[in-house]
Formats: sequence, C-alpha cells, structure tokens
Amino acid sequence: MRQILLDTETTGLRVEDGNRILEIAAVEMVNRKLSAPERHFHVYINPERDSEEGALNVHGLTTDFLADKPKFAAIAQQFLDFVRGAEIIIHNAPFDVGYLDMELGRLGLGKFRDHVGNVVDTLAMAKEFFPGKRNNLDALCDRYEIDRSNRVLHGALIDCELLSEVYLAMTRGQDSLLIDFHGVDDADGSGAGRRLQGVPLIVSQPSAEELAAHQAYLDELDKIVKGDCLWRTLEPKPAAGDAA
Repeated sequence: MRQILLDTETTGLRVEDGNRILEIAAVEMVNRKLSAPERHFHVYINPERDSEEGALNVHGLTTDFLADKPKFAAIAQQFLDFVRGAEIIIHNAPFDVGYLDMELGRLGLGKFRDHVGNVVDTLAMAKEFFPGKRNNLDALCDRYEIDRSNRVLHGALIDCELLSEVYLAMTRGQDSLLIDFHGVDDADGSGAGRRLQGVPLIVSQPSAEELAAHQAYLDELDKIVKGDCLWRTLEPKPAAGDAA
C-alpha cells in the first residue's frame, strides 16, 4: 500500500482571509515503511503575500526567504503527480485539504480528493483514542515517547516525519499482516488459493513482559469503552480448574 504523510505551512490560519500555502511536504510510505528521502516531495512556495504575524512566529518563513521560490502554479502538476492515487495521512486534514482545494481551484484543477485515493485524519483518530485529552502533534509525540527535540519551529517536512512515527504508533506499528505468496500457485494455476508449501512455520511465544504490556494495553481500552473491549470478548475463557 502506498501512503503519503502530508503537511502544509500557510501564511495564516483562515483560508477565507486570502491566506496561501507557502510550504508543502509529502513523505512517502510503502507497506508501512518510509521510502528513501529522494522519494519524498518538499517545496517552499512564494505565496505572493506576507504571512500574518502569528503564523510567521510558528513557521519562521519570511517574505524575503520566499521571494525567489516558485509559485503554486509552477509546482501544482508535479505535486499532483506525486500524490495521485495514494492514501493521504494528515493531522487535522480539514485545514490542509481546505487550503489545497483553494490553491487547486484557482488553477481549475478541481478538488484535492479528486486526485488521491482517500484521506486519513490522524487528529480525528486521536480524538477517538484519547477523548478529552490534548491531541496536537506535540502531545501525541510525548504520549508515544517520540523524540521531537529537533522541532524548534513548525516545518512541513519535520512534521511529516514525526507524523509518520505517530501514525505507526497509533496503528500499533505492525509492518504488515500479509505474507508474500509470490510464485506459489495452486495446481490449476489460478492462484486463488495461494499458500506456503514446504516452509516451516515459526511460532514465537510472547515473553512475560510482553504479556504484561498486552494486558496493560487492554486495560486502557477497557477504560476508553467503559467496559470490556472487543479483544476481551474474543479471548478464550479459562476452563474450570485452570486457576488451580
């Protein structure tokens, strides 16, 4: 699966006030592994206006620095080619998608969602996982013990890199639940029932520490749902006399 962590920086908070995008970063992840840096997309943009003071204090990208950078129209097609068809992961997606819709609309290129597979909002996910708690990127990094010491100012690229770690932690960090069956077909050649042949299955038992961590995680889920989480209902009940 091709996924892209995406973030923008803008001249202000409200697109309705004529604010524009001045930085876009898009970090590629394939099968839950980050691609090499040359497969990422990152560009500074001349927004053709000054940043509001509050926004400038957040991203630190001055009008002078951006003056010789390309305008959005010059990078739009390259950007769309990069994200086309992928699943896009954004923290607070309505904000970034709103700005991208505005910029694309100015060029007659439709809506952002017209060009991608779907959009995942990690802020909405976090609010479901941790209701009533702070769920901005800094708070999630702290919650998942992700090092954010290099994030002095907000920058689209570093925010994407941090978001990739947060997203993998939020989705439990599994590399893949699928096995590569390439080249192992049924006798009829259909491939409909592909299976491993002659490959020993290695079973690794969890350690006591891992079992304790699993139970602690289920306890947290129980608190969130105010009862037994789904996993508890699926666990086999101990047989009579097992406790002895």
